[in-house]
This record gives sequence, C-alpha cells and structure tokens, in this order.
Amino acid sequence: MLYNQNMVNLFLTSQYFSIFGIKVSYYGLIMACAMLAGVLCAYFICKKKDYSLSMPINLALYALPLAIIGARLYYCALNGVDNFVDIFKVWEGGMAIYGGVIGGFIGVLICCKIHKYSLLKACDIAAPCLILGQAIGRFGCYFAGCCYGVETTNELLQVFPLSVLIDGEWHLATFFYEAFFNFIGFLLLILLVLRTEKNGTVTAGYLIIYGTTRGILEQFRDPRESLMLFNSGIKASQLLSIVLIIVGTIMLFILLRKNKSQV
Repeated sequence: MLYNQNMVNLFLTSQYFSIFGIKVSYYGLIMACAMLAGVLCAYFICKKKDYSLSMPINLALYALPLAIIGARLYYCALNGVDNFVDIFKVWEGGMAIYGGVIGGFIGVLICCKIHKYSLLKACDIAAPCLILGQAIGRFGCYFAGCCYGVETTNELLQVFPLSVLIDGEWHLATFFYEAFFNFIGFLLLILLVLRTEKNGTVTAGYLIIYGTTRGILEQFRDPRESLMLFNSGIKASQLLSIVLIIVGTIMLFILLRKNKSQV
C-alpha cells in the first residue's frame, strides 16, 4: 500500500517538467500528443481508403482550434467564471471533452462547407481519430489530478491503477477506465471504417460507443469533478451522453433501413 501511495503522490504533485528552464505541463504535452495521434490516424484512414491526403490537415486546421475553444467555453458556461477575462486563462485549467467534441464538429462543418467535402465521410474519418485522442488525453487527467471517481473505502480497490490517492483519500481512477474503453472503441471503429463504404456508419458507432462509455462512467465520477447542468444536480455529461446514444441509434437505424430498401 505504501508503494502505491508514494507512486500516486509522486505523479500528482509533479505536474510539470523543465526543458532549458521552461516549465512544460504534462497535461498539455499529453493533449498535444493526443491531437498529433488523431491527425496521423486520419492520414492512415485516408491512405487506406484512397481519399485525398490533404483532407486530414484541412480538417485538423478547422477542427482542432475550435475544439480547444469549445472545450473552454463549455466548461466556463457550466462551471461559471468570476469575470470575462477568466475565460481566456486556459493555463489555469478548466476544459471539458464534450465542449471539445461540439467545437470540433463545428470546425468539421465549416471545413466541409469550404472544401466541398461530404460531411458524413469527414465525420467517419474523424470519429476513430477523436476517440483515440480522447483515450490518450485521459492520461493527462492523471497528472492534473482531475476527473477522478467517487471515494472508495474498500481496501481491495485501494490499489493503483484501480484507484488513485487524492488529498489523502482513495478515489476510483475513472479517467483510466475511460481511457481503456476508449482504446477498445478506437479498435472497433478503425476496423469498421476500413470495412464499410456506407457513410455515417462509423459516426453512429462513435456516438453509441462513447456515449455509453461516458454515460456509465459518469455515474462513478466524484460529483466535485462533474459539471452540473446549471445547479440542477443533473450531470451535464451524463445527459449529453444519453442524447449521443439516441442520435447514434437513430442514425444507425436509418442507415440499416436504407441499405435494406436498396437490396
């Protein structure tokens, strides 16, 4: 138990490292790696599907900046800020994945409008890349000491990485759980995108897989680490997860019916 406790404390208190005297955030570095992995994944998909290789970089140029803006605005809208200037203080933390997904989708919409891409095709390319980035990005939560689960008093669960020590209390490591299931989701979606020619199928798969993963795990997240829907006591991410599952299921149903009618 002492080994686990010391190891967890070591990482959670070491959120930065220095390069030539410049402090670099582990969280920021991991998020940058997540974005890079997503772009490389998009190149891989486009090459395998014989799509234009300019598509990944074009999508990234629109989606990534808006994803960052969306993640911050979503967090600030639900968490609140003292004044308008605080919205821009991203170095102080406060980003939300669902806001990033919404912002990124807006970026994809704009990119498709300008470059005349098929929206469903672009979303199918982006979906596996997005869930891969989300899987990698969740490791940043470990170093930042955020997005952890409810307190656990069961000694069998007080073992790293099932749980992490936060301010002297053991909490479920829900960020690790999500990373694991997101990697599984990525493998499923990358197989699907390489095997199907029906636009929209992969996007529907993402909505169902991620919505289910996040919706279930949100139930185990510490309430202090969840954004509530305007002080209603309802977890915003859990509600949005249900919406994603419904939309994804409807999309899949429509696509399957369309396929059946064409046989």
